Amino acid sequence: MGIIINLDVVMAQRKKGLTELAKEVDITLANLSILKNNKAKAIRLSTLNAICKSLDCQPGDILQYIDEEKEEEKK
Repeated sequence: MGIIINLDVVMAQRKKGLTELAKEVDITLANLSILKNNKAKAIRLSTLNAICKSLDCQPGDILQYIDEEKEEEKK
């Protein structure tokens, strides 16, 4: 999929741990870990909203689009 989740990067920049963010966002550690490790297939906008509020960031700081076809052409 062409969407990359950079949650781990933003968390590191904000010096916020998984457990702390999970409590603030009211999401399970398992589900937050799936997001953090870029394994998620979907994210609710309410969850994205809560994450952005907690990390004081914009959705574009967390989500990134990469055109996989162009990446393959570069190789």
